Parts: sequence; C-alpha cells; structure tokens
Amino acid sequence: MERTTDTREGVGGPGEQAVLLAAGLADLAVTTVGAAFTSVRGLLRRSDTADLAAGAEQDLIARGRLALDRYATAPPAHLEVLARHVIAQRDGDGGRDGDRRRAGDGDRG
Repeated sequence: MERTTDTREGVGGPGEQAVLLAAGLADLAVTTVGAAFTSVRGLLRRSDTADLAAGAEQDLIARGRLALDRYATAPPAHLEVLARHVIAQRDGDGGRDGDRRRAGDGDRG
C-alpha cells in the first residue's frame, strides 16, 4: 500500500477509512493521556495540592448540580406551551380576536 501525506487521496474503501479513523482517534487519545499525565505529575510536585484538590472537588460538585438541573427536569409539555402562548396573545389584544371568533361561530349555526 502506498503512503501519502494528502488525506484526500489514497484512501480506499470504507474499511480503510475506518482503520485510518481508528488510528487517528488512538493517536489523539495517546497524546491527550500523555499531556494529562504530565500535568498530574506537575500538580503532585506542588505544595498546595490539598487545596487544589478541594477546589477541584467543589468545582465538580457545582458542575454536577448544573448537569442535574439541566437534564433531570422535564421540559414543559409542547401543547401546554402553545396554549399559554395563545392565551398570552388573546390577553395582549384585549380579547377582541376571541370575541370575533365567538360571534362568527354563532352565525354559522
């Protein structure tokens, strides 16, 4: 198989694309993990590691609360939102539009 540096050329079928994608993801993961280990080693050498850990814990707790608030509450029912919107529009025009509809309904019967 010929190696190319241009990512648009030399890519065969879907199988080869999947292999290249997996290799790229693995390379990204190794690079990220390596950088994380370097950062952790630097943090362990600090004298205020306990304070940093306590701050990180508080940040994670706050992030957890935000995530639960975002995902745990059910969104309002779609029809409920539409009904409130219609009521707000009726109240906004003084109910005149609703009066015309009711008067027109009586003429049909």
